[in-house]
Amino acid sequence: MLPSLVPKLAGIVMMAVTSWTHAQSAATYPDRPVTIVVPFAAGGASDILARQLGKQLSQVLGQSFIADNRVGAGGTVGARAVQRSAPNGYTLLMGTNASHAIAAATNKNLGYDPVRNFTPISLVAHVPQILMVHPSLPVNNVKELIAFAKANSGKLNFSSAGNGTPGHLGMELFKIMAGIEMTHVPYQGGGPGLLALAGGQVQLMADNVSAALPQIKAGKVRAIAVTTGRRSSVLPDLPTIAEQALPGFDSGSWFALFAPADTPKDIVAKLNAETIKALNAPEVRETLLAQGAEPSPGKPEELTKLIRDDIEKWTRVAEKIGFRAE
Repeated sequence: MLPSLVPKLAGIVMMAVTSWTHAQSAATYPDRPVTIVVPFAAGGASDILARQLGKQLSQVLGQSFIADNRVGAGGTVGARAVQRSAPNGYTLLMGTNASHAIAAATNKNLGYDPVRNFTPISLVAHVPQILMVHPSLPVNNVKELIAFAKANSGKLNFSSAGNGTPGHLGMELFKIMAGIEMTHVPYQGGGPGLLALAGGQVQLMADNVSAALPQIKAGKVRAIAVTTGRRSSVLPDLPTIAEQALPGFDSGSWFALFAPADTPKDIVAKLNAETIKALNAPEVRETLLAQGAEPSPGKPEELTKLIRDDIEKWTRVAEKIGFRAE
């Protein structure tokens, strides 16, 4: 009977060693620098959020949290890199609704599952988008825009940061709910798309509030609405699309912290707790709010629900317009 006990004993020992290793890693984590992969270029909202959060986490956890920009394919290049990394808490991702919802809704060959291949840590922030028009367009609010678009069907062009981005699909949702026709003009990034609007090459655009503010203040574009369900703290007098004309309309950008699947639960719990503390720190909140980002920390399971709901929402939009990412 002794030989038959050997495999069982080996299994018990392995389970004990694994549990001890996880406990040790959580107790001492982090004991070396942590990388936060940012799947977009430096200077954008995801980069700013990663660096602000990383700075605060570095102070309280005693190790550097370093932003690493891995740019490409709407955030999916960086997401794939994190998916393939070791699940030990030392490689994290500042994911977005572009990388974890829209990409899944529009790309059958994504190469990862946003839910199964990642461990959610916490939502970090919501960033409202601002619906803007060129000053030459004779509209000052959403109702006037819809009426003008219906009277000039197919004659309006809107720019975006590229096909399949939140600004693109958000405007497609706007078209569907408003019952209007407009032409999408994708650009290689939000900056060029916004410059095209300011220069009059296109007539309207929805872009993150942090990017839009300088052009709005300079009078190069006219802000007519906030795209999310709530008003923006930096433009509190600007009504939402839902308030003005389309009840239930809600589109914007969100940013969240992820680890690879199978990251030890104790490490995830530690990161979640410290992320919530960091985002509630007055200096961090003030910095993010000044840039138009609304700090929104929460439980991992709440983030999972947000992803599932967004995938369902954007899948319906993509199917309605017949859009598939290449």
